[in-house]
Amino acid sequence: MDLDGLLAALGSADVAARRAAAEALLAEGAADAVIPLARACRDPDEQLRELANAALEDLGPPPLDTAPDLVELLDQTGPSAYWAATLLGRLEADAAPWAAPLGKAVAENSDLSVRQRAAWALAKIGPGAEAAIPNLEAACQDADPRLSRLAADALQKITSTT
Repeated sequence: MDLDGLLAALGSADVAARRAAAEALLAEGAADAVIPLARACRDPDEQLRELANAALEDLGPPPLDTAPDLVELLDQTGPSAYWAATLLGRLEADAAPWAAPLGKAVAENSDLSVRQRAAWALAKIGPGAEAAIPNLEAACQDADPRLSRLAADALQKITSTT
């Protein structure tokens, strides 16, 4: 099945078709299916969620042209937003134009794992993520020690001149 067919099957009402599409994308590499796979991570079917997560785990940096759609997913909670932050972080310095939405996710997302992952992504971006500094400074004072640590690490990497 071609990529368009797999993407269509991933959105099917038939859970077996969704699973088969996710398995095929996992086997073939999922770079062109980043957004549908991130959305599939919140599917009601546990097996499909596992397949989508595995495909995204195996993926390196996503295509740069997926970044705007990933930013839209940051406004959600749960696995789709978590994966959006992760994939933006994998873009490293290329994700600098989206530092502000990542900073907003650090500050405002109601899902702690998304807030943590957004801070991690900002550290991966490094000096190009200056737009997120105020959000990271506030997150350094968060009651969650992991978020505080990730925010402090991101600040250090963003403000480092070496």
